[in-house]
Amino acid sequence: MSTKFEGTEKYVATDDLKLAVNAAVTLQRPLLIKGEPGTGKTMLAEEVARGLGKPLYEWHIKSTTKAQQGLYEYDAVSRLRDSQLGDDRVHDIRNYIVHGALWKCFNEDEQPVLLIDEIDKADIEFPNDLLRELDRMEFFVYETQETVRAKNRPIIIITSNNEKELPDAFLRRCFFHYIAFPDKDTMQAIVDVHFPDIKKQLLKQAMDVFFGLREINGLKKKPSTSELLDWLKLLLAEDIGPEALQESSAKKALPPLYGALLKNEQDIHMFERLMFMARRNS
Repeated sequence: MSTKFEGTEKYVATDDLKLAVNAAVTLQRPLLIKGEPGTGKTMLAEEVARGLGKPLYEWHIKSTTKAQQGLYEYDAVSRLRDSQLGDDRVHDIRNYIVHGALWKCFNEDEQPVLLIDEIDKADIEFPNDLLRELDRMEFFVYETQETVRAKNRPIIIITSNNEKELPDAFLRRCFFHYIAFPDKDTMQAIVDVHFPDIKKQLLKQAMDVFFGLREINGLKKKPSTSELLDWLKLLLAEDIGPEALQESSAKKALPPLYGALLKNEQDIHMFERLMFMARRNS
C-alpha cells in the first residue's frame, strides 16, 4: 500500500486536496475539512482509509453529542439492572464501560483513520473538550482508574459545514483545507468515475443545465456534486435523452426531474420567475 494518499478509483481528489491530506499525516495533526455540502467531505475519510489500507472509525456528530461519548460511556442503568437480577457481571465495572470511537482507535494495532463528521453540529464547547485527548493521544477512565493511550496515532479527518465558528484553540491544532466546488473538468472526471458509459451529448447538456442553475444569484441552496450524480442516475434510469434537456433549455422551462437538483419551493419559484422573464424578453 502507498504511504501517501493519491486518491482512489472511486474518489477524484484534486492535487491540493491530496497535498493537504499528506501534510496533515506528516504533521500528525487533525485535518479539518470545510466546503459546500455534497462536495465529498465525509467520503474523503472513507477513501483515505481505502487508499492507505487502514481501518476506519466513524463518529457522526449530532446537536446532542458530547465529547465524552467519543471516549467512553458508563452504563450505570445496565449495571443496576444486572445487580437486581443477581448477575455476576456486576462485580466487574469494566463490563459496563462502552468504548467510544476514540477508544476503539487507540486500541488498534495498526494506524487507523478516524472521521469526526460535522463537528460544527455540536455545542460550541465540544471541540475544546477534545483538545487534551487529541494533543496527548490519551485519556483517563475515572471508573476504572486507568489511562488509555493510543497504540498508534490515528489519522484524524474532521468535517465542518460552517454552521458555527470553531474555537481558535482548536483551529490552531488542525491543518485546514477548504474543498472548492469542482470546476467543469474536475466534475466531468467525477462523473466518469460513477457513470463511465454515459453518452457525451447527454452529459454535456446535463452539465450545462447544472452549472447554469448554480450561476443563478439568490438560490437558497445551490445544487451540489452529489445532487448532480443523483440527477444523472435518474436521467439514465428514465432513459431521458439530451434532446429533452435541450428542449427544456430552449423553452426556458424547468429541467426534467428537477426535484433532484432544486430542494425547496423558494428556489423553484425563483427559477420559474427567471424563465418567465426570459421567455417574455425573447
